[in-house]
Amino acid sequence: MRILFIGDIFGRPGRTIVREQLPAMLSEHSVELCIANAENAAGGFGLTPAISEELFDLGIDVLTTGNHVWDKRELADYLDAGLSEPYSPARRILRPANYPEGTPGSGVYEGTTRAGTPYAVLNLQGRVFMPSIDDPFRLADRLLAQLSAKVVFVDMHAEATSEKVAMGCYLDGRATAVVGTHTHIPTADTCLLAGGTAFQCDVGMTGPYDGIIGVKKELVLQRFLSGLPARFEAASNDVRLCAVLVECDPHTGRALAIERIQRDANGRREDSRQIQAHNASR
Repeated sequence: MRILFIGDIFGRPGRTIVREQLPAMLSEHSVELCIANAENAAGGFGLTPAISEELFDLGIDVLTTGNHVWDKRELADYLDAGLSEPYSPARRILRPANYPEGTPGSGVYEGTTRAGTPYAVLNLQGRVFMPSIDDPFRLADRLLAQLSAKVVFVDMHAEATSEKVAMGCYLDGRATAVVGTHTHIPTADTCLLAGGTAFQCDVGMTGPYDGIIGVKKELVLQRFLSGLPARFEAASNDVRLCAVLVECDPHTGRALAIERIQRDANGRREDSRQIQAHNASR
């Protein structure tokens, strides 16, 4: 079974490259499950119901988010309404599961691929240099104990490298994959952990790299130099799609391979590294 995870989709440039390249990628890699972090898909800050449905129409099955999930206020009502409708697409939009009880939406989604494989997607958020919310480690224990699916994909949305690596180690052997989002810079630590969990500290941003983590350079520099608030706007050039492709055994959930993918706007692969288990059969 192959799972494609797309890193933070940033603004219109990120949505455009996904729209132009995702259909071919799904076919090329025989993807059964497609997940994307979309917390910055609306102008670089937040997500709207309309944009989420646009992304679902492109072939993405589940959307994860993070600390920017509430930047567009209409999303909260959309998530709440979706909880009472079993077939609502809103159920496939996750906010970090470790937000306090009573927060709109849900942090875990259980579904079945078109090939009939049960899966679960879990969205967690770190606490180091981030808003103070509930413990993601202990919550992960409780949620994993409730899941019946063997294939479990975890988006760990966090600032600190150490916290993301720690979550990977903590869930090694219990999750199919643990990948990090939030910092928008792809890391080169793609690996298979000893217990059979695929890991990458940060998948990177799908959006404009001719900026500062997606934002126009001059606006970010002004803020650093003056210390004054500045209205941020998405940059527009050097757009890249960053993702990871995970292959796993659908019966055990154990990861067999993970590949780091980076493509430019013309579809050229700028960086790719595949890690494969020694005993994996192709």
